[in-house]
Amino acid sequence: MDADPRRVVVVGDCPLIRLGIIQLITGEPDLLLAAAVSSVEELDTHPVDAGMVVINLRLATLELARTVSRLCARGYAVVVVSAAAHIDLAPAIRAGARGCLDSHTEQAELLSALRTVAAGETYVPGPLAVHLLLAPLHITEREREILGRVASGDTDREIAVLLGISEHTVHSHLDRLRDKIGARRRADLTRFAIEYSLVPPTPGRGRSTHPARGD
Repeated sequence: MDADPRRVVVVGDCPLIRLGIIQLITGEPDLLLAAAVSSVEELDTHPVDAGMVVINLRLATLELARTVSRLCARGYAVVVVSAAAHIDLAPAIRAGARGCLDSHTEQAELLSALRTVAAGETYVPGPLAVHLLLAPLHITEREREILGRVASGDTDREIAVLLGISEHTVHSHLDRLRDKIGARRRADLTRFAIEYSLVPPTPGRGRSTHPARGD
């Protein structure tokens, strides 16, 4: 006897793309559309019994990764369909997404990805897989220190004094971190540091013993 079809929830804030994914799933014998909503908040309000969630949401890189992390924590296997560049999808994979595809993906590939994920495996297209292997997010030791101080609530001036570097250097490191992470606000840097365990919040505000330098 055939196995029961895999129940899928579609979460998409673009009506046309959401409808396209719905139509693609409908009629497939091994996939069953359990629900279609326009936001994760709507899914929160009306929980659905399903094993997989396909999301197509216009979110910033960090917010998308946090959304993936939330859904994974609830036991969903998450497949992301996004117009974002490969480099912007890497954090979603690190947050637990089991599949990531471009919104221009052909129907056959999307179905193949859903079936791959339903079988307990991960589906990552070649270009994104290459990016993950060859250009992973790299946070330097100095950037880790600064993230730790940011997560502890220190100001840029306090960080400069504590680490023995200039305030201008602190600004330069923070600018590079924002470019790498795709986050502009200080609160986003703090959440990134804590949620992805790059650094824990640094306890206390004792002065650093580092000698003054400009790195």
